[in-house]
Amino acid sequence: MSTNRTNQARYGAYCVGVAVSVTLGLLSAGAANADTYVPLPDGHKAGPGVTVSRTGEHALISPSLAANGAGRVVWVTGNARADVQVTPEGEVGPNNGPLNRPGSNNSSTHGASQLNTGYIVGCQVSIGDDAVSAGLGAGISTAGVAANGSIGLNLGPGEVAFVQIDAKDILKPGVYSVEYQDAEIQIQGCAGYAQARAYTVVEIIGDHYSKTTLYGMPFSIG
Repeated sequence: MSTNRTNQARYGAYCVGVAVSVTLGLLSAGAANADTYVPLPDGHKAGPGVTVSRTGEHALISPSLAANGAGRVVWVTGNARADVQVTPEGEVGPNNGPLNRPGSNNSSTHGASQLNTGYIVGCQVSIGDDAVSAGLGAGISTAGVAANGSIGLNLGPGEVAFVQIDAKDILKPGVYSVEYQDAEIQIQGCAGYAQARAYTVVEIIGDHYSKTTLYGMPFSIG
């Protein structure tokens, strides 16, 4: 009888041990797949006749449901604002730069002064101030608009894309803002690290052309 009781006690302890191990395993798996919340600082920049600011920005990063190690998803939230004191010179067509020269790639206004905001996303590229000032984004077209939906990117190593979240035409002096909440950006094909940073551009067209760009703080997407 004592032998049977001892064996039963050992079996019971073994079952408890297995249950604890399974529970810890599930908790570890849950922690590995948990979302990551990234708070980002406010920013502002003064330009010719305009002040650009960004407030309330944050990102929520998740592993991709594909679970292939090369995908991830980020939801971004923020408020981009432009306080415009100058009077835009009206619509002048697609050649909206100074004296009818083309505008910049990441803020083509298609005929009107404009506030637009979005994110620069890169795969295995550090999107720091030095890279931006050296012209990292030159010749890179806007990847898509993420407002009221999601945008998917397929980025290989060393590739960078602009993702425009939203834009608003500027037709007269005043305060203009673009607010976005949980805009979804899906990145696939990037087996290495990925990085992103916000950009907000105010482009005033006409002979007295000006462009003011405010960049956010770079953050890792895993």
